[in-house]
Amino acid sequence: MFSCLMILICIGLWFLDIGKIPQSPKGLHDRARILDVDNRLVRTHMIVRTGEQLLRVRLLGGPASGQEFTMGNRLTGKMELDEYYEPGATILVEYDLEDGKPVNGLARGHFRLHYLMLLLALFGGLLWFVGGRTGLNALLSFILVAMVLWKLYFPMLLKGVSPIWTGLLIATLLTGFICLSVGGLNRRGVSAFLGSLSGILLTCILAVIWTKAFRLHGAVQPFSETLLYSGYYGLNLTEIFIAGIFIASSGAVMDLAMDIAASMEEIKFNHPQISWRSHFSSGLRVGRAALGTMATTLLLAYSISHSTMFMFFMAKGLPSENILNAPFIAAELLNILIGSFGLIAVAPLTVFISASFCRLDPVVEWAANG
Repeated sequence: MFSCLMILICIGLWFLDIGKIPQSPKGLHDRARILDVDNRLVRTHMIVRTGEQLLRVRLLGGPASGQEFTMGNRLTGKMELDEYYEPGATILVEYDLEDGKPVNGLARGHFRLHYLMLLLALFGGLLWFVGGRTGLNALLSFILVAMVLWKLYFPMLLKGVSPIWTGLLIATLLTGFICLSVGGLNRRGVSAFLGSLSGILLTCILAVIWTKAFRLHGAVQPFSETLLYSGYYGLNLTEIFIAGIFIASSGAVMDLAMDIAASMEEIKFNHPQISWRSHFSSGLRVGRAALGTMATTLLLAYSISHSTMFMFFMAKGLPSENILNAPFIAAELLNILIGSFGLIAVAPLTVFISASFCRLDPVVEWAANG
């Protein structure tokens, strides 16, 4: 039931357009092969390139397939944004079509979409092969999360909807679908959902309190100022930052809650006469063992993704006080610590909920006595 429902929701979200975001005036995107490159307008200073490359390309698809034209590739000097092309490369081109001829082309990077599709197919196939029906549900959950964020959450934020309340609603819905689809519509799935939800709510409350205490604003996130200057002046970047904290940690919270709920169900199934106190104590031991590794999950995920930033500050010889007190460093530490609070809290809460629910589950009792 949940699998079919998730498929229907994903199909509906595919055709949904909440934000009514205007499309780029250049409506054509196709692959193109670079035939020749003119670098006479490119200026190189050490490792930084600025200026413009002139590319002679041949389109490999679309209404102008096979046609050749010349286009520019402007280099701004920012290595994280610029791409430097050589003859023979296949790129994604955005262009206009006038009288059947391609004009006003823009290079949109090396063409990677075919490799992306291949990687997604391998990921989905491996997940299905190893996990069976549960793996298929996990794959559908993965697609559902991507569709909800891309087609629902981000457009709603652009329309000015409250980020915190919207984030809580989105996180609750996704947690419910994922826990019940993977864990099943039973005590295990419900326990994992309620335990995850309690951890997400705690993370949200702590994020609101400590973001104000740290005096942080949402502009510490990449492209935040660029977003404001694009015409969205009314966005509350601070609330978007807060919502990002508890949404980002919700995946790890769900993981831990599902592990504990499944362990509690197995304990009750194999030892149906176990008392509530012993059941609760056993679950806590499972939770403590899981926390031993999960506590470092967010630390590794956030810190390593910003490794060059930390290396830059170290290379400059800045004292640790300056580094830790910088707003963008403090924002990452807030992400790590607040998310870890939710992980720690979800363990005993899920154990308590599961220990109580398993004793009320007639299916478990019947199976144990069967």
